[in-house]
Amino acid sequence: MSIFPTVKKSITHGEINGFCDPRFERVAEEFERNFQQRGEVGASVCVTLEGETMVDMWGGLANPATNEPWLKDTLTLVWSATKGATALCAHMLASRGLLDLDAPVTRYWPEFGQAGKESIPVKMLLNHQAGLPALRQPLPEKAF
Repeated sequence: MSIFPTVKKSITHGEINGFCDPRFERVAEEFERNFQQRGEVGASVCVTLEGETMVDMWGGLANPATNEPWLKDTLTLVWSATKGATALCAHMLASRGLLDLDAPVTRYWPEFGQAGKESIPVKMLLNHQAGLPALRQPLPEKAF
């Protein structure tokens, strides 16, 4: 239960629910704008500050084909949303001398050094140049 005002707004596809600390009203406004002006179908946002949840909102549809609403506990894939946070953490470690971006990944993760990956440096993982495809089946030779 939150001490902050409850949010409940109708949008094109369903409604937005949750709560928002008044100091973060612009977050709530942009979240709504994503639906009303930017074509968002379903999403959630949660902001914490010093361990306290300031914003926890969700809205729209989890499955547009069935009109299933996006709920507080709707599970979703984050895809690339963690790339920025991962890079930030890696660079913080590097600035403290705890991570060498030019060192092979195997210095920190020995098991990584298999199938020709022994010499891949940490920085190539961060900039997505390590050549590690996420495909289950090889692409045809002329796919590129």
